[in-house]
Amino acid sequence: MRNPCLFLVSSLFIPTFFLLIPQGFCGQIIGGHEVTPHSRPYMVLIKTDKKKICGGALIEKNWVLTAAHCTINNKTQIILGAHAQNKSEPGRQIINVRKKIPYPCYDQSTHEGDLQLLQLNQKATINKNVRLIHLPRTWNDLKPNTKCRVAGWGRTQNKSPMSNTLREVTVLVIDRKVCNDPKHYNYNPVIGLNMFCAGNLKGGNDSCNGDSGSPLICDNIFRGITSFGLKGKCGTPQGPGIYTRLSKKYTDWIITTMRGFV
Repeated sequence: MRNPCLFLVSSLFIPTFFLLIPQGFCGQIIGGHEVTPHSRPYMVLIKTDKKKICGGALIEKNWVLTAAHCTINNKTQIILGAHAQNKSEPGRQIINVRKKIPYPCYDQSTHEGDLQLLQLNQKATINKNVRLIHLPRTWNDLKPNTKCRVAGWGRTQNKSPMSNTLREVTVLVIDRKVCNDPKHYNYNPVIGLNMFCAGNLKGGNDSCNGDSGSPLICDNIFRGITSFGLKGKCGTPQGPGIYTRLSKKYTDWIITTMRGFV
């Protein structure tokens, strides 16, 4: 029987695919602004320790969707209803992870399938500061120049500390042909059909691994998950942010997996 994971490789597959080297990750919302506190109630702060954080999205009362490359262990805290990282806020909920379920065909070298489900050990209490975000019901490809937004608690400059407050930036979808050209990723790795490339071709607006796992919202629809960028070069024209595309295949896997753990 053929391995189903082999069919995840994009139609952009070319011989240089075999020469891929992981690009690493940088970590920040660059060129953005602080959001109104608790105006993004679906946002999840995933904290493993003081230096390791990721973002995520609350998609069910006891399920969080994030990136597969985010570190999850028995010390990881899922923080709901947060605006400031280092401040005690009324209504904040801290929940532990019962089970982590990375996408079974996730490939660390190509970044294909960079998504992960986290089952919480108790259900979140839904209120004005903690709400669910719906999975997409449309899976068409996004056109270049589509406006999207992404939020996170990552750095605001390449060498600055992580942001204490939730920040958001507007990014534009960039044609994959441009992202794969010699001035950008040069097929290293391949930016394929299972990914979105988004940022600003002039630089300045970006997200990376401090924000990894955070949802990409386009036209008020949850369309992607923050995945990777060029190490140490966030906000530069050469390396726009790359997002896992929430295709029908990935959405079906998410729904089927959650149903299997009811």
